[in-house]
Amino acid sequence: MSSTIAIDAMGGDFGPQVTIPASLACLKANPDLKLIMVGDEAVLAELLTQALVDYKDRISIQHASQIVEMHESPQKALKNKKDSSMRVAINLVRDGIADASVSAGNTGALMATARFVLKMIPGIDRPAIISTMPSIFGHTHMLDLGGNVDCSAEHLYQFAIMGEEVVKAVENIDKPKVGLLNIGEEDMKGNGQVKAAAKLLENSALNYIGYVEGDSINAGHVKVDLIVTDGFVGNVALKSIEGAAKMIGSQLKASFSRNMFTKLAGFLAYPVLKSFRDSIDPRLYNGASFIGLRGLVIKSHGGADALAFETAIHLAEVEVAKDVTRKISEKVENALARREAV
Repeated sequence: MSSTIAIDAMGGDFGPQVTIPASLACLKANPDLKLIMVGDEAVLAELLTQALVDYKDRISIQHASQIVEMHESPQKALKNKKDSSMRVAINLVRDGIADASVSAGNTGALMATARFVLKMIPGIDRPAIISTMPSIFGHTHMLDLGGNVDCSAEHLYQFAIMGEEVVKAVENIDKPKVGLLNIGEEDMKGNGQVKAAAKLLENSALNYIGYVEGDSINAGHVKVDLIVTDGFVGNVALKSIEGAAKMIGSQLKASFSRNMFTKLAGFLAYPVLKSFRDSIDPRLYNGASFIGLRGLVIKSHGGADALAFETAIHLAEVEVAKDVTRKISEKVENALARREAV
Protein backbone atom coordinates (compact mmCIF):
# COMPACT_ATOMS: atom_id res chain seq x y z
CA MET A 1 0.00 0.00 0.00
CA SER A 2 1.36 3.40 -1.01
CA SER A 3 1.69 6.05 1.68
CA THR A 4 2.99 9.61 1.84
CA ILE A 5 4.60 10.82 5.04
CA ALA A 6 5.65 14.38 5.88
CA ILE A 7 8.95 14.54 7.73
CA ASP A 8 9.81 17.46 10.00
CA ALA A 9 13.37 17.41 8.70
CA MET A 10 14.61 20.22 10.94
CA GLY A 11 13.20 19.02 14.27
CA GLY A 12 15.02 17.34 17.16
CA ASP A 13 18.49 17.75 18.59
CA PHE A 14 20.24 16.89 15.32
CA GLY A 15 17.84 17.89 12.54
CA PRO A 16 18.81 16.85 8.98
CA GLN A 17 21.89 14.97 10.20
CA VAL A 18 19.47 12.33 11.49
CA THR A 19 16.22 12.83 9.59
CA ILE A 20 17.74 12.57 6.12
CA PRO A 21 19.68 9.28 6.47
CA ALA A 22 16.72 7.75 8.32
CA SER A 23 14.35 8.85 5.58
CA LEU A 24 16.57 7.46 2.83
CA ALA A 25 16.82 4.11 4.64
CA CYS A 26 13.01 3.94 4.76
CA LEU A 27 12.71 4.76 1.06
CA LYS A 28 15.17 2.00 0.26
CA ALA A 29 13.25 -0.49 2.41
CA ASN A 30 9.78 0.32 1.08
CA PRO A 31 9.32 1.00 -2.66
CA ASP A 32 5.73 2.13 -2.04
CA LEU A 33 6.72 4.89 0.38
CA LYS A 34 6.76 8.58 -0.56
CA LEU A 35 8.27 11.26 1.65
CA ILE A 36 7.90 15.03 1.83
CA MET A 37 10.91 16.56 3.57
CA VAL A 38 9.81 19.76 5.29
CA GLY A 39 12.33 22.44 6.19
CA ASP A 40 14.82 24.94 4.78
CA GLU A 41 14.73 24.18 1.07
CA ALA A 42 18.28 25.32 0.36
CA VAL A 43 19.74 23.23 3.18
CA LEU A 44 17.71 20.14 2.37
CA ALA A 45 18.29 20.35 -1.39
CA GLU A 46 22.05 20.44 -0.85
CA LEU A 47 21.97 17.46 1.50
CA LEU A 48 19.55 15.53 -0.71
CA THR A 49 21.25 16.19 -4.05
CA GLN A 50 21.86 12.54 -4.93
CA ALA A 51 18.68 11.31 -3.28
CA LEU A 52 16.58 13.67 -5.41
CA VAL A 53 17.93 11.75 -8.39
CA ASP A 54 17.76 8.24 -6.95
CA TYR A 55 14.26 8.70 -5.54
CA LYS A 56 13.02 11.53 -7.77
CA ASP A 57 9.45 10.20 -7.90
CA ARG A 58 9.26 9.42 -4.19
CA ILE A 59 10.90 12.29 -2.34
CA SER A 60 10.18 16.00 -2.45
CA ILE A 61 10.95 19.12 -0.45
CA GLN A 62 8.39 21.47 1.11
CA HIS A 63 9.97 24.74 2.19
CA ALA A 64 9.46 26.00 5.74
CA SER A 65 11.26 29.13 6.87
CA GLN A 66 11.17 28.55 10.63
CA ILE A 67 12.26 25.95 13.19
CA VAL A 68 10.65 25.25 16.56
CA GLU A 69 13.50 25.10 19.04
CA MET A 70 13.55 22.36 21.66
CA HIS A 71 13.26 24.86 24.54
CA GLU A 72 10.39 26.93 23.11
CA SER A 73 7.03 27.04 24.84
CA PRO A 74 4.02 25.53 23.05
CA GLN A 75 2.27 28.90 23.15
CA LYS A 76 5.17 30.67 21.46
CA ALA A 77 5.45 27.99 18.80
CA LEU A 78 1.73 28.23 18.00
CA LYS A 79 1.70 32.02 17.86
CA ASN A 80 5.05 32.87 16.29
CA LYS A 81 6.11 29.81 14.29
CA LYS A 82 3.30 29.37 11.76
CA ASP A 83 5.81 28.54 9.01
CA SER A 84 7.90 26.13 11.05
CA SER A 85 8.87 22.74 9.65
CA MET A 86 6.76 21.18 12.42
CA ARG A 87 3.64 23.21 11.59
CA VAL A 88 3.94 22.82 7.82
CA ALA A 89 4.36 19.04 8.12
CA ILE A 90 1.16 18.82 10.18
CA ASN A 91 -0.63 21.14 7.75
CA LEU A 92 0.16 18.64 4.99
CA VAL A 93 -1.69 15.97 6.97
CA ARG A 94 -4.65 18.27 7.55
CA ASP A 95 -4.83 19.11 3.85
CA GLY A 96 -4.74 15.44 2.81
CA ILE A 97 -1.40 15.80 1.01
CA ALA A 98 0.36 13.54 3.52
CA ASP A 99 -1.06 10.53 5.36
CA ALA A 100 1.03 11.16 8.48
CA SER A 101 3.77 13.37 9.87
CA VAL A 102 6.84 12.41 11.89
CA SER A 103 8.80 14.83 14.07
CA ALA A 104 11.56 14.66 16.68
CA GLY A 105 10.78 18.21 17.75
CA ASN A 106 9.64 19.77 21.01
CA THR A 107 6.96 17.46 22.45
CA GLY A 108 4.79 20.17 23.99
CA ALA A 109 4.87 22.29 20.85
CA LEU A 110 4.15 19.27 18.66
CA MET A 111 1.16 18.25 20.76
CA ALA A 112 -0.25 21.79 20.89
CA THR A 113 0.26 22.32 17.17
CA ALA A 114 -1.19 18.96 16.20
CA ARG A 115 -4.25 19.53 18.35
CA PHE A 116 -4.78 23.05 17.02
CA VAL A 117 -4.34 22.11 13.36
CA LEU A 118 -5.93 18.66 13.19
CA LYS A 119 -8.61 18.98 15.90
CA MET A 120 -9.98 16.13 17.99
CA ILE A 121 -11.92 13.03 17.01
CA PRO A 122 -15.57 13.55 18.07
CA GLY A 123 -16.12 12.02 21.49
CA ILE A 124 -12.48 12.36 22.58
CA ASP A 125 -11.58 15.12 25.02
CA ARG A 126 -7.79 14.95 24.88
CA PRO A 127 -5.10 13.39 22.72
CA ALA A 128 -2.78 10.86 24.37
CA ILE A 129 0.73 9.58 23.73
CA ILE A 130 1.17 5.84 23.26
CA SER A 131 4.33 3.84 22.67
CA THR A 132 5.83 0.38 23.19
CA MET A 133 7.92 -0.85 26.11
CA PRO A 134 10.18 -3.93 26.13
CA SER A 135 9.01 -6.77 28.36
CA ILE A 136 9.74 -10.43 29.05
CA PHE A 137 6.81 -11.22 26.78
CA GLY A 138 8.31 -9.18 23.93
CA HIS A 139 6.80 -5.77 24.54
CA THR A 140 3.69 -4.01 25.74
CA HIS A 141 2.01 -0.73 24.85
CA MET A 142 1.41 2.05 27.34
CA LEU A 143 -0.45 5.35 27.46
CA ASP A 144 -0.57 8.17 28.36
CA LEU A 145 3.16 8.91 28.42
CA GLY A 146 3.03 12.61 29.17
CA GLY A 147 0.37 14.26 27.07
CA ASN A 148 -2.00 14.88 29.99
CA VAL A 149 -0.81 15.44 33.54
CA ASP A 150 -4.28 15.61 35.14
CA CYS A 151 -6.80 13.05 33.95
CA SER A 152 -10.30 12.07 34.98
CA ALA A 153 -11.68 8.53 34.97
CA GLU A 154 -13.44 9.36 31.71
CA HIS A 155 -10.14 10.36 30.12
CA LEU A 156 -8.57 7.04 31.15
CA TYR A 157 -11.55 5.22 29.66
CA GLN A 158 -11.10 7.12 26.39
CA PHE A 159 -7.37 6.34 26.38
CA ALA A 160 -8.16 2.64 26.71
CA ILE A 161 -10.64 2.73 23.83
CA MET A 162 -8.11 4.43 21.56
CA GLY A 163 -5.12 2.44 22.72
CA GLU A 164 -6.86 -0.84 22.02
CA GLU A 165 -7.23 0.08 18.35
CA VAL A 166 -3.53 0.97 18.09
CA VAL A 167 -2.50 -2.36 19.60
CA LYS A 168 -4.91 -4.29 17.38
CA ALA A 169 -3.46 -2.60 14.31
CA VAL A 170 0.23 -2.70 15.17
CA GLU A 171 0.30 -6.16 16.78
CA ASN A 172 -2.47 -7.90 14.80
CA ILE A 173 -4.23 -8.91 18.03
CA ASP A 174 -8.02 -9.24 17.89
CA LYS A 175 -8.69 -8.74 21.61
CA PRO A 176 -5.72 -7.07 23.34
CA LYS A 177 -5.51 -7.53 27.09
CA VAL A 178 -6.01 -4.15 28.74
CA GLY A 179 -4.78 -3.38 32.25
CA LEU A 180 -5.18 -0.28 34.42
CA LEU A 181 -1.98 0.76 36.21
CA ASN A 182 -2.41 0.82 39.97
CA ILE A 183 -0.46 0.40 43.22
CA GLY A 184 -1.89 -3.09 43.65
CA GLU A 185 -4.09 -5.65 41.93
CA GLU A 186 -6.69 -5.83 44.72
CA ASP A 187 -10.03 -4.07 44.21
CA MET A 188 -9.64 -1.92 47.32
CA LYS A 189 -6.30 -0.43 46.13
CA GLY A 190 -5.95 2.86 44.27
CA ASN A 191 -7.28 6.41 44.35
CA GLY A 192 -10.75 7.59 43.38
CA GLN A 193 -9.76 8.34 39.81
CA VAL A 194 -8.43 4.82 39.19
CA LYS A 195 -11.35 3.11 40.89
CA ALA A 196 -13.86 5.11 38.85
CA ALA A 197 -11.95 4.31 35.64
CA ALA A 198 -11.99 0.61 36.54
CA LYS A 199 -15.78 0.64 36.74
CA LEU A 200 -16.01 2.21 33.28
CA LEU A 201 -13.61 -0.34 31.82
CA GLU A 202 -15.40 -3.26 33.48
CA ASN A 203 -18.61 -2.22 31.74
CA SER A 204 -16.94 -1.72 28.36
CA ALA A 205 -16.50 -4.12 25.45
CA LEU A 206 -12.73 -4.14 26.01
CA ASN A 207 -10.82 -7.23 27.09
CA TYR A 208 -10.15 -5.61 30.46
CA ILE A 209 -8.14 -7.83 32.83
CA GLY A 210 -8.15 -5.47 35.85
CA TYR A 211 -5.45 -3.64 37.77
CA VAL A 212 -1.78 -4.21 37.00
CA GLU A 213 1.22 -3.01 38.97
CA GLY A 214 4.34 -1.24 37.73
CA ASP A 215 6.28 -4.46 37.24
CA SER A 216 3.79 -5.48 34.55
CA ILE A 217 5.29 -2.88 32.23
CA ASN A 218 8.43 -4.96 31.77
CA ALA A 219 8.20 -8.20 33.73
CA GLY A 220 4.81 -8.84 35.27
CA HIS A 221 3.48 -12.31 36.01
CA VAL A 222 0.58 -11.72 33.62
CA LYS A 223 0.94 -10.70 29.98
CA VAL A 224 -0.80 -7.42 29.26
CA ASP A 225 -0.92 -5.84 25.80
CA LEU A 226 -2.01 -2.34 26.82
CA ILE A 227 -1.42 -0.50 30.10
CA VAL A 228 -3.51 2.59 30.77
CA THR A 229 -2.53 5.42 33.11
CA ASP A 230 -2.46 9.22 33.25
CA GLY A 231 0.32 11.24 31.65
CA PHE A 232 2.00 12.14 34.94
CA VAL A 233 2.44 8.57 36.12
CA GLY A 234 3.13 7.31 32.60
CA ASN A 235 5.93 9.78 31.97
CA VAL A 236 7.54 9.13 35.36
CA ALA A 237 7.42 5.39 34.67
CA LEU A 238 8.92 5.85 31.20
CA LYS A 239 11.81 8.02 32.42
CA SER A 240 12.44 5.66 35.35
CA ILE A 241 12.73 2.70 32.98
CA GLU A 242 15.09 4.65 30.71
CA GLY A 243 17.24 5.62 33.70
CA ALA A 244 17.37 2.07 35.03
CA ALA A 245 18.44 0.77 31.62
CA LYS A 246 21.26 3.33 31.43
CA MET A 247 22.39 2.48 34.96
CA ILE A 248 22.48 -1.25 34.22
CA GLY A 249 24.47 -0.68 31.04
CA SER A 250 26.93 1.60 32.81
CA GLN A 251 27.39 -0.80 35.72
CA LEU A 252 27.95 -3.79 33.42
CA LYS A 253 30.55 -1.89 31.42
CA ALA A 254 32.36 -0.79 34.57
CA SER A 255 32.28 -4.30 36.04
CA PHE A 256 33.72 -5.95 32.96
CA SER A 257 36.43 -3.26 32.65
CA ARG A 258 37.75 -3.63 36.19
CA ASN A 259 40.80 -5.81 35.43
CA MET A 260 42.20 -8.25 32.89
CA PHE A 261 40.16 -11.16 34.28
CA THR A 262 36.86 -9.29 34.10
CA LYS A 263 37.78 -8.07 30.61
CA LEU A 264 38.33 -11.67 29.55
CA ALA A 265 34.99 -12.64 31.09
CA GLY A 266 33.39 -9.78 29.20
CA PHE A 267 34.96 -10.95 25.94
CA LEU A 268 33.59 -14.46 26.46
CA ALA A 269 30.18 -13.12 27.43
CA TYR A 270 30.02 -10.60 24.58
CA PRO A 271 27.62 -12.58 22.32
CA VAL A 272 25.13 -12.95 25.18
CA LEU A 273 25.50 -9.33 26.25
CA LYS A 274 25.06 -8.11 22.68
CA SER A 275 21.90 -10.18 22.29
CA PHE A 276 20.54 -8.73 25.52
CA ARG A 277 21.47 -5.19 24.51
CA ASP A 278 19.81 -5.57 21.12
CA SER A 279 16.62 -6.96 22.64
CA ILE A 280 16.11 -3.85 24.80
CA ASP A 281 17.68 -1.30 22.44
CA PRO A 282 15.52 1.84 22.95
CA ARG A 283 16.09 2.83 19.33
CA LEU A 284 13.97 -0.13 18.25
CA TYR A 285 11.09 1.18 20.40
CA ASN A 286 11.33 4.79 19.28
CA GLY A 287 8.20 6.47 18.04
CA ALA A 288 5.10 7.44 19.99
CA SER A 289 1.69 8.04 18.44
CA PHE A 290 -0.42 11.08 19.26
CA ILE A 291 -3.86 9.49 19.22
CA GLY A 292 -7.27 11.12 19.44
CA LEU A 293 -6.54 13.57 16.63
CA ARG A 294 -8.12 13.71 13.18
CA GLY A 295 -4.79 12.86 11.64
CA LEU A 296 -1.73 10.78 12.33
CA VAL A 297 1.28 12.33 14.10
CA ILE A 298 4.29 10.32 15.30
CA LYS A 299 6.71 11.76 17.86
CA SER A 300 10.32 10.61 17.79
CA HIS A 301 12.66 11.09 20.73
CA GLY A 302 14.42 14.42 20.39
CA GLY A 303 17.86 12.86 20.76
CA ALA A 304 17.14 10.02 18.32
CA ASP A 305 19.87 8.82 15.98
CA ALA A 306 19.18 7.71 12.40
CA LEU A 307 18.16 4.16 13.36
CA ALA A 308 15.75 5.41 16.03
CA PHE A 309 14.17 7.97 13.69
CA GLU A 310 13.87 5.28 11.03
CA THR A 311 11.90 3.20 13.56
CA ALA A 312 9.51 6.13 14.07
CA ILE A 313 8.92 6.45 10.33
CA HIS A 314 8.24 2.71 10.08
CA LEU A 315 5.63 3.08 12.84
CA ALA A 316 3.92 5.78 10.80
CA GLU A 317 3.93 3.45 7.78
CA VAL A 318 2.23 0.69 9.78
CA GLU A 319 -0.43 2.97 11.25
CA VAL A 320 -1.19 4.48 7.85
CA ALA A 321 -1.49 1.03 6.27
CA LYS A 322 -3.79 -0.12 9.09
CA ASP A 323 -5.89 3.09 8.87
CA VAL A 324 -5.60 3.58 12.62
CA THR A 325 -7.18 7.05 12.77
CA ARG A 326 -10.38 5.91 11.04
CA LYS A 327 -10.58 2.79 13.19
CA ILE A 328 -10.21 4.82 16.38
CA SER A 329 -13.00 7.15 15.21
CA GLU A 330 -15.29 4.20 14.55
CA LYS A 331 -14.38 2.54 17.84
CA VAL A 332 -15.13 5.70 19.80
CA GLU A 333 -18.44 6.18 18.01
CA ASN A 334 -19.46 2.57 18.76
CA ALA A 335 -18.34 2.84 22.39
CA LEU A 336 -20.36 5.99 22.92
CA ALA A 337 -23.41 4.43 21.29
CA ARG A 338 -23.07 1.38 23.53
CA ARG A 339 -22.88 3.50 26.68
CA GLU A 340 -25.96 5.48 25.63
CA ALA A 341 -27.85 2.23 25.02
CA VAL A 342 -26.90 0.93 28.47
